[in-house]
Amino acid sequence: MQKVKLPRTVDPVRAAQKKLDYDGIIQADLLERLAESTQSVTRDANVTLSFDLDQRRLAFVRGHADVEVTLTCQRCQEGFQHEYSVDFCYSPLLKPEAADDFPEAYEPADVDENGEINLIQIVEDELILDLPQVAMHDEADCKASGNMTFGEIPVADERPNPFAVLKNLK
Repeated sequence: MQKVKLPRTVDPVRAAQKKLDYDGIIQADLLERLAESTQSVTRDANVTLSFDLDQRRLAFVRGHADVEVTLTCQRCQEGFQHEYSVDFCYSPLLKPEAADDFPEAYEPADVDENGEINLIQIVEDELILDLPQVAMHDEADCKASGNMTFGEIPVADERPNPFAVLKNLK
């Protein structure tokens, strides 16, 4: 089955009432903020989304996305491929004043003036948040991992006392 491009925006309430499911891709060139946070986005993001209503008749979207990016190793400063996936669950925040009463099970998704949410922005936000804080190769693959040596910290008795000069002033 061929994957199709996801729509950029969707009305979450209408989609939840229809119980829509999407299985598609977001093209790599549309993930601009993710590309700025990495060396490059290697391939399109595979995304599945399911819209539904919960017991309180609150619309929500549950999703899964995976992507491959090129990151810079912080040890050897060379690029490496990193493939990862994220799971998320959002609900549209129709009234900003109701943000305090929003259920903790869902992340709030801001709606535009037409009552739609930006699917690409939501998926891209999740992919950016799940990037590693410190990107590194596996130790076996990293060129710098074998060269790393750590010195010994001298014991307090072996270090010269920085205030020893003051003894002579007395």
